Amino acid sequence: MANPLDDLPQDRLKALEERLAQARGEVEEIPHMKKDYAQANLAWRMVIELVAGLGIGFGVGFGLDRLLGTMPLFLVIFIFLGLAAGVKTMLASAKEIEKQQAAKAALDEEDRRGD
Repeated sequence: MANPLDDLPQDRLKALEERLAQARGEVEEIPHMKKDYAQANLAWRMVIELVAGLGIGFGVGFGLDRLLGTMPLFLVIFIFLGLAAGVKTMLASAKEIEKQQAAKAALDEEDRRGD
């Protein structure tokens, strides 16, 4: 069977290929979406760290209260300790992210000076 593209003039075929390449290039260039997703992932990571600290504190406090028969005492204490641990972990994550962004900014600055 004959190829239907053989009947087209070469200039029309070349123009179609250029339009297709241009359209493909536009679809591939979406850098802001990756950045938005990265920021959302960081936010979820911090929320999960906080909730995990609270959950672990609740579990330990509840377990100790059941074991020792002192219902609200250890539960309250360990919930606050879990909250403090979650906040501390969140701050450590934020500091780590800040260091990564500072290193990236320094590399970008070196690239600009080198060019």
